[in-house]
Amino acid sequence: MDSITITRPDDMHLHLRDGEALQTTVPATAKQFGRAIVMPNLKPAITSVDLAHEYQQRISGQVPINCNFQALMTLYLTPDMEPAEVRKAKDSEHVFGFKYYPHGATTHSEEGITGMAGIFPLLEAMEKAGMPLLVHGETTGDDDIFDRERLFIEKHLEPLVEKFPNLKVVLEHITTQVAVDFVSAVGDNVAATITPHHLMYNRNDLLAGGLKPHHYCMPILKREHHRQALLAAAISGSPKFFLGTDSAPHTKHAKESACGCAGVFSALSAIELYATIFEAADALDKLEAFASFYGADFYGLPRSEETITLVQEEWTVPESIPYIENDMLIPMYAGETLNWRLQEA
Repeated sequence: MDSITITRPDDMHLHLRDGEALQTTVPATAKQFGRAIVMPNLKPAITSVDLAHEYQQRISGQVPINCNFQALMTLYLTPDMEPAEVRKAKDSEHVFGFKYYPHGATTHSEEGITGMAGIFPLLEAMEKAGMPLLVHGETTGDDDIFDRERLFIEKHLEPLVEKFPNLKVVLEHITTQVAVDFVSAVGDNVAATITPHHLMYNRNDLLAGGLKPHHYCMPILKREHHRQALLAAAISGSPKFFLGTDSAPHTKHAKESACGCAGVFSALSAIELYATIFEAADALDKLEAFASFYGADFYGLPRSEETITLVQEEWTVPESIPYIENDMLIPMYAGETLNWRLQEA
C-alpha cells in the first residue's frame, strides 16, 4: 500500500497554550485535523463561555489560510462555578464540554476540584443539558503515581457513573487495562481518548537507561501489558475509544530541568504516528474510524466531508522546532524516522 486516504480526523484532546505559542501549535494541528477539543487549563483558566469565545478567536487568528480548522472549546470546572454557566455553554456555539481536573494532578490544575460531591449541582446540570464531562482520571496526594488512574476509577468514577447514569463522560488519555475494562463495561455514554505516546511507549521508554524527559507525561507511562491493552482497544473497532493526542507543548528548558514539566508534544506528526502504530498492529483499516468517526459521533458532531492522504514515504521528525521565549520545542519521535507522511494539500 503506497497511500491511504481517510476522512479528515479530529483531535478530541489538545493543548494549544496561548499568546505567542499559538503561532506554532495551531498550524501544527490545523494542517492535519479538522477540529480539536481544546483544553482550558491556561493561566488564568478558561472558566466561562465568554472567556472561551475570546480564546477561540485568538486560536482562529493563527489558522493558516489554506486550512479549514475549528477549535471546539471547553470550560475548566471550578468549585465556585454556577449551574447557569452550564446552561449558557449549552446555548453557545463555542463550548463542547467541561474539564474535570483533580486539584494538583497536572499542569495548571491548581484551580481544580478537591471533592467530587462539591460539583454535583454542576454535574446534574450537565447531565440534563447533554454536555460532556471530560475527566483527567487520577487521584493525587500520597497515592503511588502508577496506581492513580486505577484508584480514581475505583474511588470516584465508578460511583459517579452510577449516580449520574445519563451523564456523558470522556475518560481522557487512558493508560491502563483497568481503564479499558471500565470504559468497555459501562454504558454508551462513557468513552475514552487514547494518545499516540501511550500507544507507542511504556514506562521503560521513560526510565530505562536514563530519564527521558520528553517522554514524561501525566498520566505517566505504564507497564507494557497496559500499553498492549490500549492498543487492543484502539484497533478493536469499538466506538468507545477514539483519537485524542493530549499534545502538550513545553519549552526544551522547561522539560529538561530539575523539575521537568509533564507533557508530550505530538501535534507535529500526530496522524503519521497513529498510522505507524496502526500499521505495526496490522490494523490500518481501523484507523479512519478511530481517528475520524467515533469522536465526532460521541460529541454529536457531523463527520467531516474532507479527506487527507497519507503516503508511504520515509522522513525524519525534526530534532526541534523554534518556539517561545527564544527556546525550542522537542516533538515526539524527534530525530527518528516515520514511514508515513501527510500529503500536503
